Amino acid sequence: MFDIHAHLGLHAEALRLRAARAELIAENLANADTPEFKARDLDFRAALAAAAGDARGVSLATTSPRHVGGVGTSSPDAPVRYRVPLAPSLDGNTVDVQVEQAAFAENAVRYQATLTFLSSRLRGLMTAITGQ
Repeated sequence: MFDIHAHLGLHAEALRLRAARAELIAENLANADTPEFKARDLDFRAALAAAAGDARGVSLATTSPRHVGGVGTSSPDAPVRYRVPLAPSLDGNTVDVQVEQAAFAENAVRYQATLTFLSSRLRGLMTAITGQ
């Protein structure tokens, strides 16, 4: 039986996490003018470490759910965190459009790099299967 994780490693999961992060950043950009909207982002490193079963990550001891380590987690494999604003806003919105655009561009480049790596890996598997 074909085990995708054995042949592609964590790159398939990284692709899924990059897509989820792109959705969150796009949601932030779409709500840039919404009062009281709180910008969120995916903690990619923690999510990928959780997918790998890596327990070596550093965790903070918290005494309140409002502390850094306890803010807004949607699922154990995709820790979503609220973004800390660089400058306070009068309407309570924490979206900084330039920060979000930079994060979106960086995520898109990394998404494309993961796709390129997966494509190369699949080509290698096809070569091994066909013997050409």
